[in-house]
Order: sequence, then C-alpha cells, then structure tokens
Amino acid sequence: MTRRAPLVSPGGTVPVTDTLDPLRLGASLYTPATRTDLAALGNGTKAHGGLPDVSPHSLIYCLEDSVRAEDLPLALERLAEALPQLQPGVGPLRFVRVRDPRTLEAVLGMTDWQRLQGFVLPKATRRNLRDYLSLLPDTVSVMPTLETREVFSGRQMESLRDFLLDSGLSRRVLALRVGGNDLLQLLALRRVPGQTVHEGPLAHTVQMLAGTFLPWGFALSSPVYEVFSDPVTLRRELKQDLERGLTGKTIIHPCQIGVVADSYRVDAHHLEQARAILEPDAGAVFALGGAMCEPSTHRGWAERILKRAQMYGVHPADH
Repeated sequence: MTRRAPLVSPGGTVPVTDTLDPLRLGASLYTPATRTDLAALGNGTKAHGGLPDVSPHSLIYCLEDSVRAEDLPLALERLAEALPQLQPGVGPLRFVRVRDPRTLEAVLGMTDWQRLQGFVLPKATRRNLRDYLSLLPDTVSVMPTLETREVFSGRQMESLRDFLLDSGLSRRVLALRVGGNDLLQLLALRRVPGQTVHEGPLAHTVQMLAGTFLPWGFALSSPVYEVFSDPVTLRRELKQDLERGLTGKTIIHPCQIGVVADSYRVDAHHLEQARAILEPDAGAVFALGGAMCEPSTHRGWAERILKRAQMYGVHPADH
C-alpha cells in the first residue's frame, strides 16, 4: 500500500521561505469565502464535495473572482467569523486571495488573521506589488498571481523578476501563481477540453515564465484545469507540470485532489537514483537503472525527488 506523509500546517504565521517549502502547496483548492463552512474546511474536519477523507494540501479562501462585488461584505463577514475557529497544527495550509489592497487591509484588521499561512495577491504587477507588501509584516508569505497582459511580455516579466530581487521582496514570495483563465480571457479564449496547458495557446508563455523565474529561485505554480470531469488530461498535465519544474496545482473541485496527490508521488526507481546521486561518496559519473547519473548536474533534481517522496510518498516499484 502506498503511503503519503501527512502535510500538516504549522500554527501561527509561517515565515516566508524559512520553513514553508513551496512543494507543500500540492493541490491548492480555491473556495469562495461566502461559504458557511470555512472553518470546517480550513480545519480539515469536513469532507470536501461529499468525498470522505479528502482534504487539499492547501486551501485558498477567495475574495476575488469567485465572489460577486455585491457579496464581498458577506464574504468578509464569514471569513472574520471563521478565522478565530481555525485550529493551529491541523488541516491544510490556509491562504486568502484578496481582491485589492483595501480588501487586504480589511483582513489584516480581523482577529486571528495570523492563523493563515499567507495571502494570494491577484493580478500582480510591479505597480501594485509594493502597495500590497507595504501593508504586510515582512514575515508573511505571499503568492502573487501572474494574470495580466504584461505576462505575455518576456521583457516585462524580467523587469518584475529583477524588481523583486533588487528590492529584497523576493524572500517574501512563497510562489508565483499562473492565472491561466485570466490570461486566456485576454486572448478571448477558453481552455479546450482534453488539452493541457502545455499543449494549448499558453504553452509558450508558461515555458517563458519557467525560464524567467525558476533559475532565480522562484517557485511557479500551475493553473487550474477547469474540466474537473476529465482526470486523464489532468494527470497528463500534472506530469508535464513536474517535468517543467512547476510546484503546486490550482484546483477548483475536490475530485481533483486525489489525482494531484497521486501524481506528486515519485517512482521508486527515481527515488533510488536520487538517493545514489546524493550519497557523499558518489562517483562523478555512474550508471544506475540504465541511465547516467551525474551528481554535479543532477543534484537539484535529486533533492526535489527526495522532498516529494517525503511529502507525498512513493509509487510501488511495479507502478
């Protein structure tokens, strides 16, 4: 039986990149903050979508696109009621996607907002990130979402990256989230069922973002596949996500949680290779499992495989 190590969120505010590994984001489920069961969902005490024993690895209370403007006061009220009920050390990692800096200020005025692990900042640009971050203690993690027209410009994304690095703000960024639906909206398009994000019109953009941010130490999450009735395509997309170095998967339905968890498990032969590569006395180059292993160039891959195995488990050898 394949076992997965539990992903338990620590209590209190988590320092940005000191203790919270982006790989722990796993399946990030968005839920409208207008719901009446926010505390139960955040504590992992309620089955999601009628599925028993299924809980996301991270939960994002949404105050933005999934909430109508006229319902924002209700969403804020229900979030304020839920925060004091969130129990430290249990349930998924918990974040709030705010609507704008004013909404962020409203959440920061709530009792026990520190029981969150951070905030998702929508439609992030160089212009608004400083406004957002100026409101937050510098120990709070943020996940800016890349979903404006600037994202299609490699020059603009390099400028954003350099701004985050040069300003020192990069250490506060847990991950950069790719807002697939908003980017497609800018093209007047929608996801094609059966087609992964790496096969459709955003393929070049996602690859550009990976090349722009990953080598500089940023984590990049993968956008939602909204056809939740199609686990086959989702599984293929997750495989492509991992092959491209993406971390964390936005989901919008509980039935997608298990697919993400299973896809994040590592193959037994990859784990064997990773352990061999990280051995202190490993050769400069050696063969294992019919493949060349070279610690000087494969160390980053090996460390990532070990982390995934510790967090999500290992597929059986005959998988």
